[in-house]
Amino acid sequence: AGNGLHQLRYPTDVLIDKETDSLIICDYGNRRVVRWSRRSSTTQGEILIGNIDCYGLAMDEQRYLYVSDAGRNEVRRYQLGEKNGTLVAGGNGVISELNQLNEPTYLFVDRQQNVYVSDNENHRVIKWNKGAKEGIVVGGGQGGGSALTQLSYPYGIFVDTLGTLYVVDEGNHRVMRWTQGDKKQGTVIVGGNDQGAGANQFNVPVGLSFGRHGNLYVADCDNHRVQRFSIE
Repeated sequence: AGNGLHQLRYPTDVLIDKETDSLIICDYGNRRVVRWSRRSSTTQGEILIGNIDCYGLAMDEQRYLYVSDAGRNEVRRYQLGEKNGTLVAGGNGVISELNQLNEPTYLFVDRQQNVYVSDNENHRVIKWNKGAKEGIVVGGGQGGGSALTQLSYPYGIFVDTLGTLYVVDEGNHRVMRWTQGDKKQGTVIVGGNDQGAGANQFNVPVGLSFGRHGNLYVADCDNHRVQRFSIE
């Protein structure tokens, strides 16, 4: 770990930019977003955005880059090479109003450029429609807790083409699903069996991803493993 261009410090998120065959990385501990070519001769990265408490990344089909800034409690959209970006969510101070965020972590952007944000300290996932001045709660938002209406420190999120939300509910050691028609409560799809190391348990889950065959992969942080589940 270190702050050289050949080093990273507590990276939190990464995506692949196929156009340039490179990795774009949230280098959280160095407060920067960096790009590393995937060519074998690469020995260091380049800084795309500096002075940012970046936590989550997403890229839309037009290759706009979205970055959550947990320090400024906002999400910005950048054209690659741009330094300042455009505010797309939050940025109105820290409380729990619909135009505010409190420690935004992971992001998801759909094909309409709507932005979903894990609003970590507000224990909710919030959707900002493109151009909106405030968000819509699509998961949690009832204070931190373990009821099916609640989340506790949400992290990784994914939204399918039907608008179904999948979210890592880190504080409850589970993954939840919220369908579009039912904003009030979600269902537990894996975990939720207390903290532990069993096959049906997590210990501080953080990230999630879906494979091409529909399998769900979960980064089970404090168990030092990635788990795969087939979801009905």
